[in-house]
Amino acid sequence: MERDVLSEINQNNMSRYQWFVILICICLNIIDGFDVMVMAFTAPSVSAEWSLSGAQIGLLLSSGLFGMAAGSIFLAPLADKIGRRLLILVCLVIAGLSMLGCALVQSHGMLAALRFITGIGVGGILASSNVLASEYANARWRSLAVSLMSTGYGIGATLGGVLSLALIEHLGWRSIFLAGGVTTIAMLLISAWLLPESLDYLLAKRPKQALERINATVNRMGLNKLPVMPRYEKISTQNGSELGKLFAGQLGFQTLCLWFAFFLVMFGFYFVMSWTPKILISMGMSPHQGVGTGILISIGGIFGAAIIGLLASRMKIFYALSLFLGLTSACVFLFVAVSSQVSIALMVGLLLGTLINGCVAGLYSISPTIYDAEIRSRGVGYAIGFGRIGAILSPTVAGIFLDKGIAPATLYAYYGVVFILAIFLILSLGSAFYRSKKEQNFSLKTAP
Repeated sequence: MERDVLSEINQNNMSRYQWFVILICICLNIIDGFDVMVMAFTAPSVSAEWSLSGAQIGLLLSSGLFGMAAGSIFLAPLADKIGRRLLILVCLVIAGLSMLGCALVQSHGMLAALRFITGIGVGGILASSNVLASEYANARWRSLAVSLMSTGYGIGATLGGVLSLALIEHLGWRSIFLAGGVTTIAMLLISAWLLPESLDYLLAKRPKQALERINATVNRMGLNKLPVMPRYEKISTQNGSELGKLFAGQLGFQTLCLWFAFFLVMFGFYFVMSWTPKILISMGMSPHQGVGTGILISIGGIFGAAIIGLLASRMKIFYALSLFLGLTSACVFLFVAVSSQVSIALMVGLLLGTLINGCVAGLYSISPTIYDAEIRSRGVGYAIGFGRIGAILSPTVAGIFLDKGIAPATLYAYYGVVFILAIFLILSLGSAFYRSKKEQNFSLKTAP
């Protein structure tokens, strides 16, 4: 009887090596958070140097998101063909070199172009590391593992804000991009040394020396080595294009629900993360207080991602995410009401960061579980990429509305509604997901 290594991993306790791999994924997400959100913290200084309008700042904030969409849609699916590890290394090179280039630019147009290239690298890393963390976790702790990986984004964004406060005044905003580029290249070297390949990928695609690589990994996990490569039974037998496989049978409805949930959550998330410091300053806070609140929102994200992961180990992730979405919407409206009182706004900002980052972490936890190994990176990449469309539109739309004189409080209220809409999509997705699992289990039990 052949061993099912993946089932063993799902059922066994988590080994130290599995947590180590997840730690590397967290570090990769720290780099992502820093590289993406650093633009939000340097925006006031960049705007002052080049006298930029709200729409131009919105373009700078959105250019990285355009790149992330491109990276998620066009690069991330390649991980199903060349492996998660190799794609992550290639994307680290792209992100690192373009971040270093941002420190040398002399115009906002060139900065926007390089931010786009950085986004391409980050988009590929984010989708692939998300899948890798999910594949190395067991069934019980999978949501927590992916959520912990998501804490890296908040940590990276927080570091970007702290460095902005510490360095911009003395060394200028270019020093922040230089620090990000050097750190990304350092992470490239660490990943090339320590990051393993996905076992799901090795079993499904069987590249050269697959058995040796699998045995090296399972040995580190405390499992017995395989004498021969096991047969890999594809659960999905659908023919057609790679994109078509995401819509085969009942999977199509789940894919659409996931895509639009990502769109709405990212639309609201990037507005809060990108525009909060600048809006608070326009509402009367000092620049230091506005940036400080932005940092608190990022710090809150570290806790929010971990909390929803722990909650998901005790209840269904779809219900945990719906709860977070509802509380996020309420907190957005509360933040508007108390924004004139600095001390209270800082506390509400911390709570808002906790909730809104938990929502994103919840989506990242859900997305890999829906798809089989041979289309998992493509499915996750496309979902994140579709979400980036919302992220792209969000800060640009906000900048245009603010330039037209829309009150910041009114704009915040509009964005609070999107989280309510996302609740209905997540509950529908959860219902369809568990129904398909029950039907699949029933068909396996009754098969001759």
